[in-house]
Amino acid sequence: MKGAALLAILRRDLRLLLLGSGGGGGIMLPILFFLAVAIIFPFAVGPDPKLLARVGGGVIWLAALLAAILPLDRLIEPDREAGLFEQWALRGISEEVIVALRLLAHWLSFAPPLMLATLPAAALLGLDARTITLVELGLLAGTPGLAAVGVAVATITAGLKGGAALAGLLFIPLCVPLLIFGAGALAIGGESGLALAGAASLVLVALTPFAGAAALRAGR
Repeated sequence: MKGAALLAILRRDLRLLLLGSGGGGGIMLPILFFLAVAIIFPFAVGPDPKLLARVGGGVIWLAALLAAILPLDRLIEPDREAGLFEQWALRGISEEVIVALRLLAHWLSFAPPLMLATLPAAALLGLDARTITLVELGLLAGTPGLAAVGVAVATITAGLKGGAALAGLLFIPLCVPLLIFGAGALAIGGESGLALAGAASLVLVALTPFAGAAALRAGR
């Protein structure tokens, strides 16, 4: 019975994040933002194919980082305001479990579409096959960490005045190591960056349910 309840919560979270609610743009807003960065960047630096190919992978990583900020205000605050965390606690579902489910739903709604959008973005930037492969592998290794940081920051700032802006300010510096490791994998002989990005993501994913649950309980 409890497993069915958890699955229902995961489906609900995934549906809300993908389709949006309360005027939110759903997953299309981060994806369109991500593609817009890839489209605008060549106009900013010029049409030099060699320059675009050299920096394009880093641009994709930066665009992914910025796009990940957009759903932060919808991850925790609406449910906290509606009192759903208290209702789940009364039913015996701990905050740690809820935060872990929210993290999984956030990653599923964010990372696979972003990795698909990377293909047209890479074409716009003129990236070669090796760079595209490394970017995709880096996003696969790094996006769980981005999702974990996003959920953790959303729990910390839930209920605070100006929490959405504060979440964005906290999110960017916390994700800089993932950006460095992911972009570093694009260098010659820099494949070890993939391992470092994956290791950092595993640590963040393991810590976020406990840190997020503690933040929610402290907020009450």
